[in-house]
Amino acid sequence: MMIASDSPRCPLPMPMGWFQVLYSHELEIGDAIPVEYFEQELVVFRTEEGDAKVVDAFCPHMGAHLGYGIREQTGKGPRIVGDSIECPFHGWRWNGNGQCTHIPYAKNLPPRVAKGEAILGAWEVREINQQILVWYHPNKEASSWEPDIIPEAAANHPDWGDMIIHTWEINTHMQEMGENGVDAAHFLYVHGTDDVPEAAYQTFDGHIREGKFITRQPTPRGVVDGAIETKSQGAGLSMVKFTGIYDTLLLANVTPIAAEKARASYAFIQPRDTMDTLGKTVGQAIIGNICQQMSEDKIIWDRKQYFERPLLCDGDGPFAKFRRWFSQFLVEKTV
Repeated sequence: MMIASDSPRCPLPMPMGWFQVLYSHELEIGDAIPVEYFEQELVVFRTEEGDAKVVDAFCPHMGAHLGYGIREQTGKGPRIVGDSIECPFHGWRWNGNGQCTHIPYAKNLPPRVAKGEAILGAWEVREINQQILVWYHPNKEASSWEPDIIPEAAANHPDWGDMIIHTWEINTHMQEMGENGVDAAHFLYVHGTDDVPEAAYQTFDGHIREGKFITRQPTPRGVVDGAIETKSQGAGLSMVKFTGIYDTLLLANVTPIAAEKARASYAFIQPRDTMDTLGKTVGQAIIGNICQQMSEDKIIWDRKQYFERPLLCDGDGPFAKFRRWFSQFLVEKTV
């Protein structure tokens, strides 16, 4: 049972940066899907031209939610007309830049509409790696870096198979989750590995963090040397490569729902030519093991308390370096 408290377990702001809101296959042309992230309601829609757009949820006219249709659209999103989403309340249309493009019954347009002003809150969007990403900054500042294109994550890649997706909602601040990436010791005690993985390197450069753990994986045929290589782009996007027994690529994305609640979306990609052989046995076992580790981590994350100055020892990972790196994404809201 959780004890109600007005005090946060981790008194840090939500991180800024690029974050995933949907996978591309979840949004067909003409779809509009309501989502909740960054302590607000949003709507993701795809124009008739096929472009993904993200806007604030509530129509500036009379406050109707833009993510829900009525009449023939009941149970779906509202109509998408051209590049605009149509409000179900009065038929006003808004494009992905936040401009009102049509008021069906107005003889004289409101001045801001006539001037073409961006009125509805609109978000920067990138659709890459079969994912729809948005840029979040608490003070509405524009994006300061671009997310990487990952060749292996291209749709219908000849060498890499389709994404296998798992999601979790976790009740903690994202920094608490990210610290696992530099915490080698927890693998032994939380996940029951045979030993503590050896850290080959940990680097922090601008918005990029990279690291590599050396692993020794027992199999019926003996111990196999392997590695876990991670590249994080900001607070929300990570690519993890598992090598050794069976190559696996993981797009490990985490998006804040609120300051102490996040959604983790894990997309696994494995070699296409062995999907129907080793993929069904070894590949699925690897994915199952990683998902099991997430369920074990979640027990800790959902309940732990953040300490600004934890009591560390020489066997712990570079927590101080990680926190200095992560702090660049923790921006207090001023507007």
